[in-house]
Amino acid sequence: MDRNKVNFVFQGILVLVALGVVLKYAGAAILPLIIAWLLSYLLAPVVNFMTRHKIPTTVAVFIVIILLMGILYLSGTFLYGRLSAFAAAYPKYHSRMTELVASLTGRLHLGTNPLDGVNWGQSVGRFLMSLSGSIFVFASKLVLVVIFLFFILLGKPYFKYKIMKSFSQEKANQLSQITSSITSQIRRYLSLQFLISFVTGILVWLALELIGVDFAATWGALAFFLNFIPTIGSIVASIPPILLALVQFYPNLWPGIITMLVLLAIQLSMGNGIAPKVMGDRLNLSPVVILLSLMFWGWLWGIVGALLSIPIAAALKIACENIEPLHPVSVMMGSGKSYRRELLKQGRQDTVPGNPMAPVKDGPEDP
Repeated sequence: MDRNKVNFVFQGILVLVALGVVLKYAGAAILPLIIAWLLSYLLAPVVNFMTRHKIPTTVAVFIVIILLMGILYLSGTFLYGRLSAFAAAYPKYHSRMTELVASLTGRLHLGTNPLDGVNWGQSVGRFLMSLSGSIFVFASKLVLVVIFLFFILLGKPYFKYKIMKSFSQEKANQLSQITSSITSQIRRYLSLQFLISFVTGILVWLALELIGVDFAATWGALAFFLNFIPTIGSIVASIPPILLALVQFYPNLWPGIITMLVLLAIQLSMGNGIAPKVMGDRLNLSPVVILLSLMFWGWLWGIVGALLSIPIAAALKIACENIEPLHPVSVMMGSGKSYRRELLKQGRQDTVPGNPMAPVKDGPEDP
């Protein structure tokens, strides 16, 4: 490797490290901007619809922002009501949980109850106080999100004109095509992911309501939000209602078992059946990319970063796919399933290590 290539690689590593440091310590300002940027893809079609019906852009954006703030207010009211209801019902769950753990301790011959000496009142109180503080911080960031979103939506209709003014006609047409493709694909991905998560949340709510699990709507809302995190999110969203069902109906364990089976069926049918058919394979990220994205953005910005990790990774993949020099990066970020099917359909004989004429076979794949 010559000296220029070494310098290029070294400079690239320095840029990535510097970018990571900036994202880590400037997250208070950057995170609301990224949330607003992603939300703009969902809300821009609403603004466009109103402007096509002779409503001025500024008025249309104001209407969308007011509707969004109304939804956020209702969500906050719902969350506060659920927390208050849980605090009121906590003594009942505490007594039954104590009985359940004591029974399991006896059956497993553990000798002592591992929960003895735990002050559940103080623990729950500290948790609720911590949660309240987190909600307050999140609400303060929402103000920034709304401000950023307002100006992003105002500027979106004029972005293509800025490109036309800044570059030659040929270059402007090329950039406009790339940005339009990126915008449409990201919007399609986020819209479909939102729809799939919404349907999953509704199914979880209805199923738990039929079983009789307390706070069914709360667990449905949790499933909706965490469904944006592939695989891990659905597992995390299923644990609280299963545990609550075991405690709520103790000593009858069947409702807890039924809850586990029903939630498993919903997550499998939506995650492995409906979602791949609706989303297609173009945005199917490699499991390694999903894991690294979850780790990186979760490390940067906590649970909010984990929620945003996959939309950000998908947006980066789409951007790389539409920029010719970065197209190989997009291919490597994908799962490879669609590319393998294309090769099989074409009847190509691809080389593999140790056997240059070996055909592409069905079997375990690299990520």
